[in-house]
Amino acid sequence: MTTKQLLEQIQLKKSFLCIGLDVDLNKIPKHLLELEDPIFEFNKNIIDATHDLCVSYKPNTAFYEAYGIKGWQSLQKTIEYINKNYPEIFTIADAKRGDIGNTSSMYAKAFFEDLNFDSVTVAPYMGKDSVEPFLAFENKHTIMLALTSNEGAFDFQTKNVEGKELYKTVLETSKGWKNSENLMYVVGATKAEYFTEIRKIVPKSFLLVPGVGAQGGSLSEVCKYGMNDEVGLLINSSRGIIYASSQEDFAQKAREEALKLQQEMESILNNR
Repeated sequence: MTTKQLLEQIQLKKSFLCIGLDVDLNKIPKHLLELEDPIFEFNKNIIDATHDLCVSYKPNTAFYEAYGIKGWQSLQKTIEYINKNYPEIFTIADAKRGDIGNTSSMYAKAFFEDLNFDSVTVAPYMGKDSVEPFLAFENKHTIMLALTSNEGAFDFQTKNVEGKELYKTVLETSKGWKNSENLMYVVGATKAEYFTEIRKIVPKSFLLVPGVGAQGGSLSEVCKYGMNDEVGLLINSSRGIIYASSQEDFAQKAREEALKLQQEMESILNNR
């Protein structure tokens, strides 16, 4: 999917919502556990109930890898289901990969060619040669960790190094990498006060923003400081949507929560 196609979906759906498919067998409705593939069945129901309200789905691969080969098969079935039935959806493999060149090339091949995701999240700590192999894929996007929403983010990302916060150096350096136009960035919603500074460095890039909802981030604050002329935001919500109910009405309740966010987004878009 190209950036232009993603922008078209945002305008069509009046939404820049990304739904995280972080499936924990301890949290999904008990009746699904009787099925052959409860993870996929859970995802399928969530997707069918919410696809018209969001522009993206983001499975966190850890929640699939934890269940071994069966979990990986559930992930594969999920992405194939999305690509076949809702090809307009932008898919994100939240894998947080990043290693030396040869290894990154294999990671990129796994997610872009084998599983056919539109994008993958990548950690930039090892530098250019750990990220550029992902950027080499045409019409695929690399979503680089810039300023995350977790408590430990302050351990390194905001440290002052030679007069500049480290996350700013990471952002500025990444702009010089080959095919950097394929970069997006992860910026946590709980860091809303940083968005103004981030937009000075990457004014046109898409930002994937986790942390709205269960983690306490404010959608209105993120949009106030992080939105650009073309929206430029994908707001992720996971637990607040997919675990809205643990009963047989879980898909309908997920839709209701997704609709609340979509309507808030529509209002923000209409009042820009």
